[in-house]
Amino acid sequence: MVGFVNRVNELTSLDRWWNLDPGRPGLVWGRRRVGKTALMARFAQGKRTVFYTGIGGPAAMELQGLSEEAAFLATPERNLADHPFGDWRDALRFLFARAEEAPLLLILDEFPELLVGNPELPGLLRAELDRHGGRPKLKILLSGSSMRAMWQMQEYRAPLYGRFDLTLQLHPFRPHEVPEILTDLAPGDRALVYGVLGGIPLYLSMWRQDEPVGENLNRLLLSSETPLYNEGKLILATELGAGRLAGQVLTAIATGRTRFHEVADAVGTDPTRTIERLTELRLVERILPVTEDPARHRRKIYRVSDNFLRFYLGVLARYRSRIESGALQTVLPSILASLDDFMGGAWEDAFRDHLALRAEQVHPETVDIGPWWRGDGQDELDAVALAGVRRMPVLVGEAKWAKRVRAPRILERMRTKAANLVDDPGTLRYAIAAREAVEDAPEGVWTVTAASIFSSQAGNDARP
Repeated sequence: MVGFVNRVNELTSLDRWWNLDPGRPGLVWGRRRVGKTALMARFAQGKRTVFYTGIGGPAAMELQGLSEEAAFLATPERNLADHPFGDWRDALRFLFARAEEAPLLLILDEFPELLVGNPELPGLLRAELDRHGGRPKLKILLSGSSMRAMWQMQEYRAPLYGRFDLTLQLHPFRPHEVPEILTDLAPGDRALVYGVLGGIPLYLSMWRQDEPVGENLNRLLLSSETPLYNEGKLILATELGAGRLAGQVLTAIATGRTRFHEVADAVGTDPTRTIERLTELRLVERILPVTEDPARHRRKIYRVSDNFLRFYLGVLARYRSRIESGALQTVLPSILASLDDFMGGAWEDAFRDHLALRAEQVHPETVDIGPWWRGDGQDELDAVALAGVRRMPVLVGEAKWAKRVRAPRILERMRTKAANLVDDPGTLRYAIAAREAVEDAPEGVWTVTAASIFSSQAGNDARP
């Protein structure tokens, strides 16, 4: 398992927040396993820090744990080993006082868990902040995996509303960041692992790069005891608090019920609020042609945007009974055979992300990149780039999950489709992606491979 990598921009944001003197608290949140704790631990290095992670226990238990973490701050008047914090007001006032002597960082990780037995904590924290003019010397960093809880803390009626100098949401790794973990894999293999596991650093670090795909799937996913088999359930239980309905909605979308009315029919109730929460968490996204205005486009079509959950619910779920019965020898060949079909959507996503990363090279005024299709669902293009105030199409692209493709045939089909997008397809730029090579590409066609997309150099071998 690899150590801490990447997160340069996030560390820069945290450093900027730390250097505000004095400053108000900061928030760090994101999906479970996305690396929040690792990020904060790296940020805390070299700083005088009290780092406590909430466990969802009663107040006395949480305060005992906090006292142990803060024991190094003991004074002749207060030995925390013998006299732990009696309540949260006691704890906060002690820490605020010790921060007057030297810079002190207080990290309360999984803050929503602390509220289980201590619902008054946000109000107490607000009162102590107000006692210090809202800008104390104690630097307080609150973190959590529950998207709903972290959003609620920032709402108008919440006790801590308007009292944060930093709100940092941590996202999964993007394709060009994957090589920092999967250092020894070939680009095409990186693409496959990313397609199956997504960009969660912990998941990626579990992949053994010296083992075949089948052995990794066996070890990570193909029994109820493996590390990632029950991860989907845990995501719903710890992040959404919506458990059963959220799982039903995700499963419906992952198995092809992509229209709103189809989801509603599958779950037997109005899924609007659940879809909104899943969208906030970036587990589900609404898709529409990039040329359409979401506010005016009434048709609601959704997809599971998280690669891991799409694989878990769309592929593994078909074989759940066989996996749980231990029949791996008959299940694994079928799962391996389904990978190429499954990878199509993930590969298209990675292709669009690559174009977005290089938006200035696509066009100096690029404003959006996304899929496109006609209203009847025909003539779909994997990527269309729009530029300028008028959002004019300037580039179209296709991504094929094949090792090698011949450009002329794909280019001909793209031009035919593009004739329904613009009056003159000859004014557009064209891009084609394949895993290893795009052959016989005419001059001016932008060719992209896995080596372009899954590279920390952000695609130096791409040919605009």
